[in-house]
Amino acid sequence: MTPEEQNAFLSAGYAEAVRYMDNAKDTLRKAEKQDHGWYKDEKYVRSACGIAYLGVLVALDAWLTLKGVQIPNKRKHPTIDFYEDSVAKLDKKMLDYLQSAYNILHLEGYYRRERSVKVIGSGFDIAYEIIEKIKPENPVDVPETRGDKVKRVWNKMMISLAVMFRF
Repeated sequence: MTPEEQNAFLSAGYAEAVRYMDNAKDTLRKAEKQDHGWYKDEKYVRSACGIAYLGVLVALDAWLTLKGVQIPNKRKHPTIDFYEDSVAKLDKKMLDYLQSAYNILHLEGYYRRERSVKVIGSGFDIAYEIIEKIKPENPVDVPETRGDKVKRVWNKMMISLAVMFRF
């Protein structure tokens, strides 16, 4: 890959990961903070943590691909073991970030229903640390494809319906 192609590839991965984090932040706002340091609505916290963790995986996929690591195809979705093993071979600090993001966002926030503002906030901070690691030096604008636009509009519509009808 030429440097220009790498930059364009990283720009696309970075933009996608940031989009996930923006969606996660929007979802987390719906959870409403209570005065005593907890989020009120567990459903939105869980959703936000899941979306943020997926943003981390998008960033890691781009980073690992540029490092020459073959990402398993969609049918054999990579496990946390794949990510930990691959990242451990390349960058120990990134491994620490990955393990913390996995523990806080995926396990505690999503599965164990953690609602602490401080805990969830630290998970989001770690996710941003990982995403910033793949930020290209010279980002290029990544045009939104027609399919991406349709997905974005569809997702917003489905979220609105879910909120209206409390699915």
